[in-house]
Amino acid sequence: MYTNQYTINTLFADENPADALKRELSTLSVENYMRTVKDLRFPKRSDMREFGKVYNSKDDVYIKIRVELLGMYGNPTTFVMSFHFAERAFTPEMFPYRKN
Repeated sequence: MYTNQYTINTLFADENPADALKRELSTLSVENYMRTVKDLRFPKRSDMREFGKVYNSKDDVYIKIRVELLGMYGNPTTFVMSFHFAERAFTPEMFPYRKN
């Protein structure tokens, strides 16, 4: 199984991992959205959003994030829960908002 670190190092070998992740998260769109999942281990936390993106025209990458309001003023913070090569190839049915 691919790990987050392995995927980031493979795709963005010459970049700072934090900078690469910030950039990649900023490029996600509704067309990359796959589904929303409840965190069964931490049910009081916000739901997680799953996205999929293809790199190098062949590498399917699964991205799961959680957005939470933190701090006294509720500053939104995005936590990257997963960023790894997909174990199964993406299919069009996995993306409910993708245009044909």
